[in-house]
Amino acid sequence: MKLIILDRDGVINEDSDDYIKSPDEWLPVPGSLEAIARLTLNDYHIVVVTNQSGVARGLYDLETLMRIHDKMHRLVGEAGGRIDAVLFCPHGPEAACNCRKPKPGMFEEVGRRLNMDLAGVPAVGDSLRDLQAAQAVGAQPILVRTGKGERTLQKPESIVGIPVFDNLAAVVDDLLKK
Repeated sequence: MKLIILDRDGVINEDSDDYIKSPDEWLPVPGSLEAIARLTLNDYHIVVVTNQSGVARGLYDLETLMRIHDKMHRLVGEAGGRIDAVLFCPHGPEAACNCRKPKPGMFEEVGRRLNMDLAGVPAVGDSLRDLQAAQAVGAQPILVRTGKGERTLQKPESIVGIPVFDNLAAVVDDLLKK
């Protein structure tokens, strides 16, 4: 099975330091929807794993988060793509849960649900915690410059050996060349 794991904010949609709190605030990164469509057409299974501490912080509720994800699914579908699953952590940093990245809980859950080892599976993120969660399960972390990616690049010692691309579309270009 061909699988790719994507972070949401900063990879698929524009990120905000003020959080994405409504469907209206969820705006796709240029080219990301088409990139997901190309993955779908090439038989990739696409799973999104995303920290959503705005729920714990009271910035939006689970119903609103579901509406945001409904918009994401709809727009991806309109572009000809499909997201097979979305896993999210609603906890804040103080919760000490295993699902909040950089901990690997959501990645481990993907492996359990699909009954597969995630070794070498591409995992695209824009922050150090995305990369660390991927590394913890042996997935192949990939950094994009969108979202918080440029900030992440300011600490080059933490991304040694990790491929860096301008955006999700560039990652997909590279994956599909192989």
